[in-house]
Amino acid sequence: MKRVAVVGGGISGLSAAFYLERLKREGAQLEYTLFESGPRLGGVIRTEHIDDCLIEAGPDSFLTSKPWAADLAREAGIGDQLLPSNDRKRKTYILDGGKLVSIPEGLQMMVPTKAWPVMQTSLFTTSTKLKMLGELLTPPEPLARDADESVASFIRRHFGEEVVTKLADPLLAGIYGGDSDRLSARATLPALVAREADSRSLVRGALKAMRERSGSESVPLFTSFRNGMQQFVDAVVAGIDQKSIRVNAAVTSFAKFATGWRVNTATGAEEFTHVILALPAFTSANLLSAYPDLAAELNSVRYTDSITISLVYRCDKLRRCTELPVGFGFLVPPSEKKRMIACTFVHNKFDSRCGDDHVLLRAFLTRGEGATDAQLVAAVESELAAVLKIEVPTEFARIYRWPRAMPQYEVGHLDKLARMEAATRLLPGLRLIGNAYRGLGIPDCVREGKLAAGHVLGS
Repeated sequence: MKRVAVVGGGISGLSAAFYLERLKREGAQLEYTLFESGPRLGGVIRTEHIDDCLIEAGPDSFLTSKPWAADLAREAGIGDQLLPSNDRKRKTYILDGGKLVSIPEGLQMMVPTKAWPVMQTSLFTTSTKLKMLGELLTPPEPLARDADESVASFIRRHFGEEVVTKLADPLLAGIYGGDSDRLSARATLPALVAREADSRSLVRGALKAMRERSGSESVPLFTSFRNGMQQFVDAVVAGIDQKSIRVNAAVTSFAKFATGWRVNTATGAEEFTHVILALPAFTSANLLSAYPDLAAELNSVRYTDSITISLVYRCDKLRRCTELPVGFGFLVPPSEKKRMIACTFVHNKFDSRCGDDHVLLRAFLTRGEGATDAQLVAAVESELAAVLKIEVPTEFARIYRWPRAMPQYEVGHLDKLARMEAATRLLPGLRLIGNAYRGLGIPDCVREGKLAAGHVLGS
């Protein structure tokens, strides 16, 4: 009989427990226990319903192109609750000189696939436009097979400095909460690095990919749930044996012995054949301090803070309500010197997020942990007033602080993962999963949980 400890009740740990339960129901000889240190499950995924508004504390959706989260939703019985983004309203802006400028049509993660929109945009100078279009004919040398470089360096080689400052910086800050000069191209832009290796020109590679997809059914960019992301967590939890879930049960230490692991909590010790650690890298490092090489690698994963601020306005008070931009929101380059790094127009992105008489905006920050709620709301209201010409206060605002929430996949991240994997091979029965390793998004975490459950069965 295999006995599995899943440590951590975020979406990674919940996914692992869900698939362990599936294997158990299919006849696998195993038992499992899910340990969560806090009183609730779901980690950063949390939804509040306030008046007629649906407020997300953490992620509001996931990328549709990555199938694992939607697959899990269907297996959990809520496939009919999947909610596509309103892509007919899909447009993203960049704050440039205090004004919103739409990202040119056909631009795919900084790679232009249509010439005319690039030539028309006011976002770039003429020299940058010519460099972007000329990349098709005179691409740089590709990155060496075993080398890595920063996202800024990678994009700079292909399209120049202005594309770094006006696109790469805000895009990477919006996704990773990080700095394009430090983030790894191989870890954060693997598809672009692969296209460079195959075609040298990123433009040529993007056009080739478009031709290969020609005729395929288009899918929405993002997917959420009709009752918010908490609906996903609740459905996954319902698919787990409730007797196997322990909340307010922090694991304090591990001890390896010949045939497994001794897991210690405040209430005692239990023995397991396998341990799946679904925790932030620094928390896993503390629990694995008896293995200094692995702990050092885990501690070397840097994190940034995340703060989300949801702001609700009434349309009958907001005189310019109908004049707010159509689109999903805007990104803010560091050069704009704002506290916000991005803002989502939630009422445009998904249906049924607030009533027709409300506007719901969500601002994102990576700095400000020391500020009070009132100070943060005032700062964001002031910045939104300057950008969107909003002249009235919010009906209400909700702030969610997530310290050390965003792991940074810095240059050399894949080499770091290889060293971690080599170290864990010396510790049979141990598996590390979560957003610190092979993908930040919800689908990546679900995939890792499913793979971990399969690894237990096959080990």
